[in-house]
Amino acid sequence: MGGRSAMLCKACQFNEATTSEGHCDVCVQAAAAAAPPPPPGHAVPGPGMAGGRPAWLRSPVGLGRATAVLLALVIAADMYSLWAGTVMQDVLNDLAAGRYGADIQREADDADTLYASTGLAQTAALLAACVVFLVWFHRVRVNAEVFDPHGHRKKRGWTVWGWFVPVVCFWFPRRIAADIWDASGTRTATPDGMMPADPSAEDAPHRLVNVWWALWVANLFAGRWATQSYWKAEETDELKAAVANMMFADALDIAAAVLAIVFVLRLTRRQDTKARTGPDPARQAVPSPAP
Repeated sequence: MGGRSAMLCKACQFNEATTSEGHCDVCVQAAAAAAPPPPPGHAVPGPGMAGGRPAWLRSPVGLGRATAVLLALVIAADMYSLWAGTVMQDVLNDLAAGRYGADIQREADDADTLYASTGLAQTAALLAACVVFLVWFHRVRVNAEVFDPHGHRKKRGWTVWGWFVPVVCFWFPRRIAADIWDASGTRTATPDGMMPADPSAEDAPHRLVNVWWALWVANLFAGRWATQSYWKAEETDELKAAVANMMFADALDIAAAVLAIVFVLRLTRRQDTKARTGPDPARQAVPSPAP
């Protein structure tokens, strides 16, 4: 006896129907994206279901822009710290050259106060950016479950907790980000019905994700090392070296924040485009098999 053939979606005539109305997940998602916006406080339901938890398709555009703005503030705070570091280095050079007196003491106190204020500015900017980034990151993960419910190697809870759990925080977020990136990309249907990954360089090697993540991890280690050296420094030469270490960590943080902005904006654009376009044209170009 032959096996029962799967029913094709009524809309695209390509994917297997998964709803009682005879539509596939992709067409349901496309219809949800094209529907009028829901009343405030109501989410648009999507077809995704990962780990038994439902997923809803929601726009990441506003959160993505807010995250980019706050990351720009992190960069501004780091640049402020770099400038304060040069002021501190000038004062330390004067002290190392043997300059003493009321004037140099006042300059040293002012430089110390200025440098301390940059630490407060950096902490405030980083905390604000982290909170909004995590909210955005969780939203794009849920959206990615709508696009591809089975393409994620980590459960949804790790989207937030993965950043805070020791040891795994060095690779879980990167893996989650790569899965979200893949699920949010475009894919091309082949005549045999398979859906291979997009062969473009933007999708396959995850270059942007990898470079951003490498800089972020390097910045974590550099920042910790620089902070410890600064608090342990007592002599003028030790302080000069410690401030140089802090400035190096600030420069790394700026580079990581710049790539984070690029990552956030590109991933946001990918998801927005995917939600608006719905099923790929290639899907609809494949003729349905004869009955």
